[in-house]
Order: sequence, then structure tokens, then C-alpha cells
Amino acid sequence: MATENPSIIRRFFGFIGTIFKAIKTTIGVLLTALLIIALVGMFADQLPPMPEKGALYLAPSGILVDQQTYIYPIDTLLADQSKTNPETLVRDIINAVDAAAIDDRITHLVIATDYLEAGGIAKLDEISDALIGFKKSQKPIIAVADNFNQSQYFLAAHADEILLNPMGAVLINGFGAYGSYYREALDKLKIKVNVFRAGEYKSAAEPFLRNDMSPQAKEETADVVNRLWQSYTSKIEQLRGLDSGTIDNFANNLDSKLQAANGDIAVLAQQEGLVDYLATRSQMRNYLNQQIPNDMNGEYSAVDLPVYLAHLKREQSVLPSPAAKVAVVVAKGNILDGQQPEGTVGADTLAQILNELHYDPSIKALVLRVDSPGGSAFASDVIRDALYYSQLNLPVVVSMGSYAASGGYWIAAEADKILALPTTITGSIGVYSMIPTVDESLAALGIYSDGVGTTDIAGIMQLDRPMTDQAKSILHSSVDNIYSRFVSLVAHGRNTSIANVELMAKGRIWTGQQALELGLVDELGGLDSAINSAAELAAINDYEVIYPSRLLTPYEQFIQEIGHNFSAALRHFGFEAWLPQIVSEKAQTLISPLKYLSEFNDPRNIYLHCENCPM
Repeated sequence: MATENPSIIRRFFGFIGTIFKAIKTTIGVLLTALLIIALVGMFADQLPPMPEKGALYLAPSGILVDQQTYIYPIDTLLADQSKTNPETLVRDIINAVDAAAIDDRITHLVIATDYLEAGGIAKLDEISDALIGFKKSQKPIIAVADNFNQSQYFLAAHADEILLNPMGAVLINGFGAYGSYYREALDKLKIKVNVFRAGEYKSAAEPFLRNDMSPQAKEETADVVNRLWQSYTSKIEQLRGLDSGTIDNFANNLDSKLQAANGDIAVLAQQEGLVDYLATRSQMRNYLNQQIPNDMNGEYSAVDLPVYLAHLKREQSVLPSPAAKVAVVVAKGNILDGQQPEGTVGADTLAQILNELHYDPSIKALVLRVDSPGGSAFASDVIRDALYYSQLNLPVVVSMGSYAASGGYWIAAEADKILALPTTITGSIGVYSMIPTVDESLAALGIYSDGVGTTDIAGIMQLDRPMTDQAKSILHSSVDNIYSRFVSLVAHGRNTSIANVELMAKGRIWTGQQALELGLVDELGGLDSAINSAAELAAINDYEVIYPSRLLTPYEQFIQEIGHNFSAALRHFGFEAWLPQIVSEKAQTLISPLKYLSEFNDPRNIYLHCENCPM
């Protein structure tokens, strides 16, 4: 009897079953491999030993920040592990430099700046104070780099000796604030932007209303950038022992000076006194080997920033903890409504962090580190309420970073004490609302809006309809009201008159030095000075500094730990990443729209935002 062939349907489903079994097996193998890698990472991530004598190797990477931006869990697994530290905490650098100054194991400080992309002048100023303090220890500082950009050179200028690659350059080109203006393009597209603002210097919406910068915006911006440039150049000239005006002359006459140096910009930098030696990478290494105590291999002994900080943390963990604490809460980025990840200031997120402090009786004072150009007016007031009008009941000191303007100043104004750096950008006491309408654009395409409503304002926020005079009046009144509240709370917080605040408001930005003269801040100083002030207000001498942050979900904690172990395991096996770079980049491109669907989200579209702050 002949064997009956299986039916087509049975063969089809059998084929599908085989595919699913293969997929199941593959997934099982992958998960097992990932688990093994993660377990290896747990044991591979051992802390390297501290040298008995050697240098602190300071090589900041990426951008200098007060708070590292949250990395989404999926990014943790997709990212190139060699590029997972695009930001460096300013306080990490300062803490390490301060400790190294009194650490007998540290004989030198080596500053390597090639991986530093940028740092605001205020953050550089704060690190400068720590480096100047280190110099008092009489321990040598050596700076090395292939090239120096403006931010990198500011740090290098603190060194006793600066070594530059002969194929490199010192690129100092000054400060500027330039932007694009869209009025003509919007007119061609028939898009109308309805802007309502309070404060003649509040220029956030100018790019949508003009084709150039207004005289008021040019006036304030020129004043600020010139003051910051003066601070930058004078500090470098003082550190390097250069004549006043040397840096300005170098930047403004770079073309003619470079021609005289036969186009060799490295030689020019040495001739101008900006660097001490020109050395290739091997020559730099040999020089450091001669200057710094060597290890058993004849190479200079050094400990890098993360390892040194880890050793300090381990050593301090065995010491008894003080009974009192000063909490430092960071407000970094645009101020937005609701819960937000690190890198932005979520009103509900920050309010929740502040509320948790109430349950820890050992916390005796609070420092709010503000590094924000502002954002939502509503969100700013939620934070202000949580700071000053909740059950927190602690002395509050504000420490201003690179900028604390507009909404950033709204949340700072009523603090017991405000400290800023001379180069902080603050003020911008003004308000605006901006709503585009596209009815004319749609009409040009033959698309129209029509209908009925129960009231005259039923369609007030429909962008496909022209904005009525009634709607404009409502928004204008709302903006004026918020501006009046802003001026009043500043007057109350700074114990001055409304008339006095109005003179320095109008949406104008100021440097920290100007803000001190105007009474907008109490003292000049960095985060350490603010912490000391908070301790004085709380009448405590022995205290621990803590940095409360958003509580991660169990999922985030799990993925973060897995990602950390992955990094350690891959480094142990000599790999940079588990995905090819092109696959990782494509994956990031595909998921990014899912993470950043919107930015500003004020429920009334009213913003306290400083457009010229992130210079």
C-alpha cells in the first residue's frame, strides 16, 4: 500500500512550526549568551589599584554638565560602549582635583583635553577655582593635547607646562550669538506666528517675526558676550603671564600672524606664548615618563578620574557618616510640565524629589543648583511652590550654573540666598506666548475651516483658523498677568520694590557680576560656596553632602545594571560594542522619534524661557 503524502496545508503549517522553533532556539541562545556576558561583567569590572605615587590623569569627555542626561534603557543596549560617557560632571572634576591637592599619593596633575567637546564659561570658571587651589599645593600641572579649542585651552592655561602636537593648533575665535530668522520664509508659506510678550528685551520669538536681530536684542547680547569674552581673555592672560589684550590680538589678527609663521599654527601658538613645547604623541609620553614616577614597566604612573573617584568613595565609606546632611538638588535643562528624565527639569519630578526630603530629618539644608534657561511658566511655579510653600521647611540656597534665567530665575528668586558665578547668565525676567496659525497656508491649497460653536471662543486654539481679536486680547492679558506675577515675586524674594525690579526686568539678560550689582543675587561663588552658605544658615559644621535624584523604576534599574555589566564584559574581552556601529546608529535613528515627541508643554502656552542663554 502506497504512503499517503501530507496535504499542502499540513506541509505549510509544518514549515511555519519549523521556523518558530528556529526562532525560539535562536532567542534562547542569544538570551543565554547575553546572560553569560552580563555575569562576566559582574566580575570583570574590578577596581584597578591606586598607584603609590603618580599623577591624576584628568581627561574630561563630551560636554561639561551639572547633571548627566538620562539615557533611555533601549539606548543603553544599543549604544556604542566606547561612547557611553558623552558628558562629564563638573562636580566630579572639582571633587577629584580638591582631593588630589591634599593626597600624598598624587604627585602631578595631567590635563588631557582632546575628548572635551565644550563647556560653558561658567562651568569652566568653577573648575578654574579648583585648579587654582590645586596649584597652591606646589604639585606640577601638565597639559597635553593634539589640538586645543576655546574650552579646552581655558583648562590647559592653568598648567605649569602646556604641550601641543606640532600638527595641532590653538583655536581661539571669540564668543558669538548668531541665529536664523524665518519671517520671509513664513510669509512665503503663508504661516502667521501670533506672538504676545511682556518685556521689550524678550526676544525668543524674534526669529519668527523678523529677518534680523532687533536693536534691543543686539544691545543686550553684545553686552553679555563682550563681558564673557573679557572674563575669558583676562583669566588666560593672567594665568599665562601674557600682556593684556594678547588673546584679543591673536584672534583678530590670526590671518596675518599665521602668514608670518609660514602657515604653521602650532609654531604660532608657541611664539605667542600660548604653549610651552611642541611634541608628538610619543614625545609627550616620554616627557611624562621623565616627569612623573614610573611603574614597573617604565611608564608614568597615573590614575584616571573615574577610578580615582571610586577609590575616594571606597575610602570614605569606612568613615563614620555625619549626622547632618545638606541636600543638593539639580535643576538642569528646560523646565517642562509633568514627569521628565534627567537632562530636563520636570516640574512633578522635581517636586517629588523635594517632597521626599521632608521625610529625612537628617537633612538640615537644601541647595538648589539651577542650570536652566527656563521654559513653562506653569511648571516653573509648581517648582517654586514645592520649594518655598510646602512642608519642606529648610534653608534654601540657590547656586546658579551656566544660566539661571527666566523660568530658572522664577524658581530661584525667593531663596534665602542666591549665589552665581561672574559668568552666569541670569535675569531674563519676561514672558511670552507664541501660537502659529496656518489658515492662509491651507487656503492656498484649497483647504478651509468652517463650522459652528456654542460660544465666541469655541475655536480659539484651532491653528487652521485665523486668530480673532478676542483671542489675541485673552492671550495678551494672560501674558501681562504672568509678567506682573513674575515682577512681584522677584520684588518679594529680593526684598525690594516692584518699581526697582521693573527697571532690571523687561526680559533682559545679565551676567552674574551684573546681577550682583543689581541685587538679583547675593554673592559670587560656585557650588561649594553655596553648600557652605547653606550649612551656615542651618548652623551645622559637620555634615554630609548628598545629591537626591529621581527614583528609577525596577525596569530602569535592571536595564541600567545589565548595560553596565555589558560594558565591563565587552571591555574585558577587548570589544568596543556588541552591535556594528552602522546598525547601532540606524537603531537609534528609528527609536528617537518615539522618545522625543514634544518639547515645551505648558498648558497655557506661556513660557519663561531665555532664548540667548545657551551661548
